[in-house]
Amino acid sequence: MSESDYIHALIAQGEHQQQDFKFEISDICKIAKTLSAFANTDGGRLLIGVKDNGKIAGVRSEEEQYMIEAAAQVYCKPHVACEMQSYLIEGRTVLIATIEKSAHRPVCAKTEDGKYLAYVRVKDENIQATPVHLNVWKQGDSQKGELLEFSTREQRLLELMKQSDKLTLNQYCRRAHIPYPAAVRLMAKFIRYGIIEVAFEDRQFRYRLKE
Repeated sequence: MSESDYIHALIAQGEHQQQDFKFEISDICKIAKTLSAFANTDGGRLLIGVKDNGKIAGVRSEEEQYMIEAAAQVYCKPHVACEMQSYLIEGRTVLIATIEKSAHRPVCAKTEDGKYLAYVRVKDENIQATPVHLNVWKQGDSQKGELLEFSTREQRLLELMKQSDKLTLNQYCRRAHIPYPAAVRLMAKFIRYGIIEVAFEDRQFRYRLKE
C-alpha cells in the first residue's frame, strides 16, 4: 500500500473513538484535551491537515508539530507519549500523531483557566471523566489485593441493576439511599470486576449489567 493509499484509507474511516481530524492546530488546550481522552481510553491518532469532511488541506506550519509536543509534554499531566509521522499526499503534508493508552491514568489536560481535568473518548467526542472513572483508575493503581464482599449494599446494587435497563449514578443513590461517595466507590469496584459496564447516552453516563 502506498503512503497515499494508506492516508486515504484512514480518512475513509472517518472520525471515531481512536481517530480525530484536525484542520489546524490553533488551540493548545483543545489538543491537550484530545490527547488526554485518547490516553485515558484506548489510545488513538490525530490526523493534522485534514478537515472534518475528510478533505486534505495540509499542515500549514512546522509550529503545529511543536504545539502538539508542548500539549503532550507540558499541558498534559502526566505527560503523554506521542509519536509523529508526516506524509506528503498530493503535494500537501499530513501529520499523524499517534497516542498510546496510558499505563498511568488519569492523564489530565490543562484548561484555559489553569485547571487540570481528565477526559475520556466516547465515539468521536472527548468527554470529561466522571468521579466513577477517576475512582476506577484510583482503585486500579492500588497495590493491595481486594476481595469483593457481597454485603447488603452490593446486593442492593445488583437488585437495582436487574430491575432497570440502565441507571445513572444519581438514580442509584436515590433508590439505594446511599451517600454519593460510597456509590462512586462501589460502582467503580463493580466496573473493575467486569460486573457493570458504562454507556454514554443523552449526554449522560449510565450503568448497566454487563452481558
